Amino acid sequence: MKLEMSSLRWAVLYGLAWTLMAAQAQHQHHAAAQGTRPQLASGAAFDPQGNLWLTGLDAQGRLFVQTAPAAQLSHWGAPRLLDTAGDAIAADGENRPKLAFGPQGQVVLSYTRPLARPYTGWIRMLRSGDGGKTFSVPYTVHADRQAITHRFESIAFDAQGVLHTVWIDKRDLAAAPRVNGKPAYRGAAIYRNESRDGGASFGPDLKVADHSCECCRIALAQGADGRLRAMWRHVFEPNIRDHAFAVLGPEPPAPPVRASYDDWHVDACPHHGPGLAPAADGGWHTVWFGIRREGSTEVAAVRYARLNADGSPRPETVRALPDEYAEHADVMAWGQRVAVVWRSVEGARSTLKAWLSHDGGQHFELRALAEVRGENDHPRVAQQGARMVVVWRNPQEVQVHELRF
Repeated sequence: MKLEMSSLRWAVLYGLAWTLMAAQAQHQHHAAAQGTRPQLASGAAFDPQGNLWLTGLDAQGRLFVQTAPAAQLSHWGAPRLLDTAGDAIAADGENRPKLAFGPQGQVVLSYTRPLARPYTGWIRMLRSGDGGKTFSVPYTVHADRQAITHRFESIAFDAQGVLHTVWIDKRDLAAAPRVNGKPAYRGAAIYRNESRDGGASFGPDLKVADHSCECCRIALAQGADGRLRAMWRHVFEPNIRDHAFAVLGPEPPAPPVRASYDDWHVDACPHHGPGLAPAADGGWHTVWFGIRREGSTEVAAVRYARLNADGSPRPETVRALPDEYAEHADVMAWGQRVAVVWRSVEGARSTLKAWLSHDGGQHFELRALAEVRGENDHPRVAQQGARMVVVWRNPQEVQVHELRF
């Protein structure tokens, strides 16, 4: 099957990514300290008062938080360093520090601590019970303490104030029998746990699904019923990298629903997870990176679509973003307003773009929001009700773009 040049470009990038990931996982703390490459991957979120928070690593590889007041989101206060007990911290691409705010003054901050072996890590968390004035020292979230993959976590509180942590885990791969020298297990798995006291303690590690992809972010979104949904890149038989969707709840999980049908046969992880946002009709808006077929040609593209309430796709809604260089898109929604944002990279130039809809995703207007040259983070979205912002960080500044449409 013929491969379009854009697909070839991505295939080359993925090969390089696989080669570099081990070194990044093992040495990123030292690289940051030596200044070889800025670690810009950050997390952003609104607190209950409407202030915007950012967390990430500074030029010396130290974890910080800083805030911008609700009335002036582009006016950042001074960064405040946090005690991480000497942890190395992953802050590259889709593996980054994150923030979440609970209903009773809780603030939790999570990150992955890389371990000595490539692709391994533990998920760590700092907790505050006083709105972020003080934080605990870091602690490990999951019960399993093997030196294996526990990485690419996502965190969120549901409407009942329960904190959910969801991550990629390789304990089942490590325990699987080997056939012809290879484990008889596809990919990794999705695990999660719950905390009912704002991160002070956690329930058992619970498996959501076997056979996830290994290195893509997990999207979390809350439905009208107050429960969280998760969407991730999955490995369907025999080795198809499409997306799965599941409800997170106290009962045993149902089998995940297949949310995309690219039928992408690729024996690698694209390092490119999906985005998810609730739709006004009870369904979902989603974006993801995959392939589409034009005759005998495969074309790599980031696409937008609508999902039904159960996560199953609506094929008639699938469309590619209007940018062949789009990458790492995310999505937000409020009522009939939908915002898809992404980074467009051409050589040393990166452009922040938005695709905005007033009618629930039927029609979109394209906007270019900003442009930089050199290193920069993926765009990070933050939302509080109808207020939607995009946070974009480079070594010189942290830009905030409020979407008004």
